[in-house]
Amino acid sequence: MRTIVAAEGPVVARITVTAGVAWQASVWLGADQPPVFAALVPLFAMRSSPEAAVVTSLSRVLGVVAGVLLGIGVLNVLRPQTLTLALVVGAGLVIGAVLRPGRELNVQVAVSALLVFANPSPAAYGFDRVWETAVGAVVTVVLGPLLWPPDPRRVLSATVRDCGARLVRALTGTIAVLGTDTTAAQDNLARVRKDMRDLQHTAQEAGQAERLLVFDPWHRRHRDAVRSLSRRAAVAAEIASHLQVLAREVAFFTARPDAVEDVARAQPPCTAIATSTAQAIERRMEGADPGPAITTARGELAAFRRTMPRPVAVALRRPFQRILDDLDGPQDDGDDGNSGQAA
Repeated sequence: MRTIVAAEGPVVARITVTAGVAWQASVWLGADQPPVFAALVPLFAMRSSPEAAVVTSLSRVLGVVAGVLLGIGVLNVLRPQTLTLALVVGAGLVIGAVLRPGRELNVQVAVSALLVFANPSPAAYGFDRVWETAVGAVVTVVLGPLLWPPDPRRVLSATVRDCGARLVRALTGTIAVLGTDTTAAQDNLARVRKDMRDLQHTAQEAGQAERLLVFDPWHRRHRDAVRSLSRRAAVAAEIASHLQVLAREVAFFTARPDAVEDVARAQPPCTAIATSTAQAIERRMEGADPGPAITTARGELAAFRRTMPRPVAVALRRPFQRILDDLDGPQDDGDDGNSGQAA
């Protein structure tokens, strides 16, 4: 319970205060009815970052305006009936697909258009809905960055740690099924593909954290730490691509009867290389120096190259080489608050 309160408490406080201010601002501006539409904006918009609040607020205002215009326009031509309802919902969803705030469909257009149908005075309702929503959006955009915004260092640190754990799990799990059976290798391939794609999406969002500091005056002084963590997330995304290739090669050669002997010979050195590479990944994601682990892995790769120049070994070595190249890139120059412990 304490963990839930600590995690969600600031979000609840931000939404509550912002909804109250939006309501009161609408009352001061002359709202005739309780201005619930102004208070609804922070409920939907203030879920994550300040920039996300800006984007969601803007998309909500646009959705309300488009929905109101759609509903009033249709009612001026057609009577409210089932086919009219279907027309409005379909048109609203199509418009919402264009006005989406991110990957999710913006259903606000369809909802606003339907609410126009349910009101005995559509024009008056539509006008009130638009200006109250605009007031709520303005209040949300102004207060979002000021009221207990999430600390990007803490959020990014957790994200990068999770990325590191996923990468290590995918790497060690892939090598563990090398030469076992086709079903296990194919299951691992499907699992790695899904997990790495999710990781890449998460890392892409993390990479925007530095830009989000423009909307966050309280944490702007931590720009160097955020840049360091964002760079690690970008490295994790690159490694995820190579791990998908490795999982595909393992599945391919494990399923080939004519590669059984080569796969059996490759399994021990690949296990050793994976162990050193996993250590390097952990060190890199912690912000520590991965150099010693990278050197060990490169030495094991060189020995593997000398003892087994077969095509199977070449295909298995290539993803490892690219992973190590990514890990051996420019190191962090910022302090995220954890580097001292990681070192």
